Amino acid sequence: MAVALRSWSANEGAKHFVMMVWVGVNIWLFWRTFMLYCSGVQYYYLHKMLGLGLCISRASASVLNFNCSLVLLPMCRSLLTFIRGSQRVTGRRVRRLLDKSKMFHVTCGITICVFSGEELISHLMNMFSFSVRYSEDFPALNVAQYRGQDPRILIVSTVPGVTGVLLVLVLFLMFTASSYSIRVSSYEIFWYTHNLFIVFYIILMVHVLGGALKYQSNVEAHPPGCMYTNISSDTLTNHRAAGEKGVENLGGPLTVCQEEARFQPHFPQTWLWVSAPLCLYCAERLYRYIRSSAAPVTIVSVISHPCDVIEVRMLKSSFKPRPGQYILLNCPSVSSFENHPFTLTTCPTEKNETFGIHLRVLGDWTSRFSQLLLQQANSSEILPMMPQRRYPIVHVDGPFGSPSEDVFNYEVSLCVAGGIGVTPFACVLQALFENWRQYKLRRLYFVWVCRELQSFYWFADLLCSLHEKLWQDNRPDYLNVQLYFSNTQGLQNISEERYRFLSSRLQIGRPKWKLLFQEIGRANRIARVGVFCCGPKGISKSLHTLCNSNSHSGTAFEYNKESFS
Repeated sequence: MAVALRSWSANEGAKHFVMMVWVGVNIWLFWRTFMLYCSGVQYYYLHKMLGLGLCISRASASVLNFNCSLVLLPMCRSLLTFIRGSQRVTGRRVRRLLDKSKMFHVTCGITICVFSGEELISHLMNMFSFSVRYSEDFPALNVAQYRGQDPRILIVSTVPGVTGVLLVLVLFLMFTASSYSIRVSSYEIFWYTHNLFIVFYIILMVHVLGGALKYQSNVEAHPPGCMYTNISSDTLTNHRAAGEKGVENLGGPLTVCQEEARFQPHFPQTWLWVSAPLCLYCAERLYRYIRSSAAPVTIVSVISHPCDVIEVRMLKSSFKPRPGQYILLNCPSVSSFENHPFTLTTCPTEKNETFGIHLRVLGDWTSRFSQLLLQQANSSEILPMMPQRRYPIVHVDGPFGSPSEDVFNYEVSLCVAGGIGVTPFACVLQALFENWRQYKLRRLYFVWVCRELQSFYWFADLLCSLHEKLWQDNRPDYLNVQLYFSNTQGLQNISEERYRFLSSRLQIGRPKWKLLFQEIGRANRIARVGVFCCGPKGISKSLHTLCNSNSHSGTAFEYNKESFS
């Protein structure tokens, strides 16, 4: 039980703590602002006119300002990569928390959508109140021009009304286009709509300039609710009647004041919340643009692999990524603005300065890019760079940090790949082949599940070479390889003699994860095992659950999920 609790704490503790702090701040901001506009003396007359709609709209605006300032920070990839690789960040817990930045970005985005809708509804209530509760005594407080003015006119004729509707429309497009189905079927729609965040922030800045909601600026000279000598006779009569009945205002008897209430709009505060994160993000994007454009990228070779997978080898000066990191690839011939993430499957070494990626042809962008790479060439041959051969121009942005970098920071690691999800671990295997002795890692369990037998040939040579090298170095127990062919129809086998090692490790069906964890726990009675996953949600969910609940052999399993931010 204690081990299971320790596993859960290692996997979920820091994340839940941060989320609790974030939720607490949101609740505190909402409640503080709600009570300020509900009972604040400077908002006495405005609250009498608008009621609950005022409190909810302003409280929602506070939560929006807070989350609009946070949502951009997880997208500062270079900054997060620097912090992750800095020597000052020595704890795995901190690095693993940074790896969940995408989840935090999504959470902030959903919160922005929810409270934007809430603020829109409350502002519609405010526009209705401005119309039916038009104040004759305080004309400066009104947005409507006369009592009973159509609220729809107020929406389309005021800056807050128009910009509020536009904000919700932009958020609706961004939110719907971020769904998994659209991102998979048409990544271009997701990418272009998501970059409407620039329009969103511009409209947000304009939204607060309308000045529709005003506060009383002379509460000392004109205590809210006091009887002013120049107000209308009807109001004066009502005040006197209330005074005769002993009605009190704001903690004291009804008083007579000689100064008229004065109102003025708030100084816009949204820019105070969002300007620093926005400037930081823009500065990072500028830095990344200069970095990716300054050094040219040369495509050295293109190799076509089975199952519509293409390997691209490239060369770029001063490019020094770490195993497990990923890049953003841009090909202007396909799309000038789209950048797609690809895990590095080969990193530069002292012997070979090239780096490589493996991409699977899925979707419009990869289809068009692969056509440009393989143009006028046989898809089964290796295409070295030749003077007459012109590959498309590409730009590489990165490298960026990912959870797979931490494979080497455990004594025992379990890497689980599903199909093309093997790419983060290919670079890890390559690094071990170069010099496995330089790392802390002492045992690696590598599990690869594929639906097509031909997929195992993508890195067959690398796996066999690493296995042979470890045997030569008298460490046959260092690497434990398990290959699973999940398609039970039309059973096949790896027949090539040179891949005998892989054939002996191939199993039909799906892994029995619980038994695998028990085996690892019995064989490695140590404090922690790093579990790394890149594959379908089903595999990821099973591993995540086992890591949180495992209590075998006193071994704690720390779960790490590959996720491009």
